[in-house]
Amino acid sequence: MRIPGPEEIRALHEKHAPTAEAFTSVHRHCELVWGVAEQLLESPRLAHLDAGLVRAGCLLHDIGVYRLYGEDGRLDHAHYIRHGLLGQELLEREGYSAALCRFCSHHTGVGLTRQDVVCQDLPVPPADYLAETPEERLVMYADKFHSKSRPDRFLTPDAYAARVRRFGEDKVTAFEALREEFGDPDLDRLAPQAELPPVTG
Repeated sequence: MRIPGPEEIRALHEKHAPTAEAFTSVHRHCELVWGVAEQLLESPRLAHLDAGLVRAGCLLHDIGVYRLYGEDGRLDHAHYIRHGLLGQELLEREGYSAALCRFCSHHTGVGLTRQDVVCQDLPVPPADYLAETPEERLVMYADKFHSKSRPDRFLTPDAYAARVRRFGEDKVTAFEALREEFGDPDLDRLAPQAELPPVTG
């Protein structure tokens, strides 16, 4: 499998971003998610993961967000849940492998199940959208620590756990399992580089 590097991925973002503001928001988020994952990969217990694949997954995972911007430059928040599948479709059309496309469609929350889709009446086809490989799980996990909300910010593990609790205790349990697998990032170390203080609650 050919894994694209950061410059190729940046060019792909530039190609599909409808505005400079959209590019800055989405590409910056993807880079910060890679910063989290890259730090976690320093652990010797994660040495078996493919770091190049994780980097590509982090840098590509939210590329589908661009397809949710309207002609007025506004983001369609009501259908944001679709960004993963839209990203998968975008990468498929660009000729990328299924393994790379899955980072888009299998990173939302701590994993969407068919039951989640049906019970919450989500605007995506009923199916399981779960991270399966260690690389997919790490990208999904690293994504939880940065929010593109305005202003954008880092979230501590406890802050994210509190946020995801509204979707059920099973989601908290799934997040805690990811914490156990990958460990907690040092957000204080990342924050100065991104000029973002972590949100703790």
